[in-house]
Amino acid sequence: MREFSNRQIVWSHEVKRFGCAVIAAVVMAVNIKTFVRAGSMFPGGFNGLTLLVQKIFAEYGHMDVPFTAINLALNALPIFVGFRFVGKKFTISSCCVVFLTSILTDMIPSQPITYDPLLISIFGGLINGAAISLCLVGNTSSGGTDFFAIYFSEKHGRDIWNYILGANALMLFTAGLLFGWDAALYSIIFQFTSTQVVQMLHQRYKKHTLFIITEHPEEVYESIRYLSHHSATRFEGTGCYSDKKLTLLYSVVSREEAKLLVRNVHEVDPHAFVNIIKTDYINGRFYHKSDY
Repeated sequence: MREFSNRQIVWSHEVKRFGCAVIAAVVMAVNIKTFVRAGSMFPGGFNGLTLLVQKIFAEYGHMDVPFTAINLALNALPIFVGFRFVGKKFTISSCCVVFLTSILTDMIPSQPITYDPLLISIFGGLINGAAISLCLVGNTSSGGTDFFAIYFSEKHGRDIWNYILGANALMLFTAGLLFGWDAALYSIIFQFTSTQVVQMLHQRYKKHTLFIITEHPEEVYESIRYLSHHSATRFEGTGCYSDKKLTLLYSVVSREEAKLLVRNVHEVDPHAFVNIIKTDYINGRFYHKSDY
């Protein structure tokens, strides 16, 4: 029964992952055809680069190249890195986002809501940030630079977001030189708004400390180990009111894992007392999963 419950949780993770991927792809494609294209904006990452390359072909080569062809070609190397070094489940769901976004962007007719560049940069950025956050909530991504960021962060302990920011700046500089500075400068507002939304909504890298008082420490610890792959520290004590022998388990997990663990712990021990504390900083060995 216990093993079945754990398998059910894993299955729900995958349903959530691909559900978020599909919804995020639809939102991104609609955003491109309603806000981004109307204001000639250039979102950050490979979607923005795809739009820039597409516009270069149209303006200077007089060629109408599909969004799908360019976006899939640009994402070929990041997808290889994802499959090889990040994780198959994460990469497959991210491919779903990339492919669906590309196909829908080519299929959905343009429906501009406004042509005001300031409104487009703000509301388009809000929607773009919400779509990216939805990907992250489902433990997937919009492809492109996300694969490189995760690879260097998890495998080499290096933060390359400054390099990604530099690449976005270079893209906007190129767009400004080729197509005028108005759209390029408004695109900075678009990208800034999108980034702020992601930072506000996405909590994946925040850590929570769990203090669990239970009469079934072995079963509770198995839940922690199975669902998060983290260990725990065990303290023996006595309840002051009940005078019962109790066990305190101490563990640090991610915010997402904390929600799952609390639910699972109460399945194991309905009378368990769980205290969750937000953790700002940890120093020492902390497990990072190798297969996303």
